[in-house]
Amino acid sequence: MADKQISLPAKLINGGIAGIVGVTCVFPIDLAKTRLQNQKNGLYTSMSDCLIKTIRSDGYFGMYRGAAVNLTLVTPEKAIKLAANDFFRQYLSRDGQKLTLFREMLAGCGAGTCQVVITTPMEMLKIQLQDAGRLEAQRKLMPETVVPGAAVEKSPTAMQITRELLRSKGIAGLYKGLGATILRDVPFSIIYFPLFANLNELGKRGAEGPAPFYVSFVAGCMAGSTAAVAVNPVDVIKTRIQSQSRGSHEDPYNGVIDCIRKIMRNEGPGAFLKGAYCRALVIAPLFGIAQVMYFLGVGEAILSLLPKKEK
Repeated sequence: MADKQISLPAKLINGGIAGIVGVTCVFPIDLAKTRLQNQKNGLYTSMSDCLIKTIRSDGYFGMYRGAAVNLTLVTPEKAIKLAANDFFRQYLSRDGQKLTLFREMLAGCGAGTCQVVITTPMEMLKIQLQDAGRLEAQRKLMPETVVPGAAVEKSPTAMQITRELLRSKGIAGLYKGLGATILRDVPFSIIYFPLFANLNELGKRGAEGPAPFYVSFVAGCMAGSTAAVAVNPVDVIKTRIQSQSRGSHEDPYNGVIDCIRKIMRNEGPGAFLKGAYCRALVIAPLFGIAQVMYFLGVGEAILSLLPKKEK
């Protein structure tokens, strides 16, 4: 990626289109991942069981609860991630030497750090909306778990959640779980970008030629799924911290350490692997599509169609 000089607007377009296409394709699996990670009462036994029960409870479009937030914010999020990694790789290779593995990891670290500005509020709102559906489904499909006399709240909208968080906690409310998000996204990028670059390098046509788009797709899928599974325990922690207020039988979490302690005590170490399969299925095509858009030069093609300003 560092060898290919692409303008910043083109990078933003590539990342944005890739994010929108990818999120639209895999969002139902992401919803299943969030609900599997959040559940404690065994409502869902697997990804397919979660999707079937979601359709039964909320209809087909129930699988896209919270998608609007992701589709709105995924463009800047993916654009920042890809463009930042590209920037750091180019900066770290200014001496003309091939990037070492350490420098590749350093560039990934920079990209992961930059993206949390957008990722944290996006994930916060998405998870709360997705978890609201889990609580609704629990009331419908497992009425015996509902506390007698407990008030039944209507599912909030993204705007309602945003207004309430800003009113009660200010801008910091949208950044709940920032520490856990950093602990997830920085290691993810440290693993993903160097792994993708080296896998993609194996498929290059000759010393100078670029890798075919299908090689970039496969490399993106393999690197994305590997990194996703590696950081899944932190993703479980982040999801629990950012999720909607639970019922009275579910304790809130006061930070990362408290969340780890309560999960270990109440559910055991296996809980940190919840949703790992779903997360791999989400991330693999998401990053595969992103890299194909990036390397096919979709952004450059779109910019070339725009009228050029006369000097």
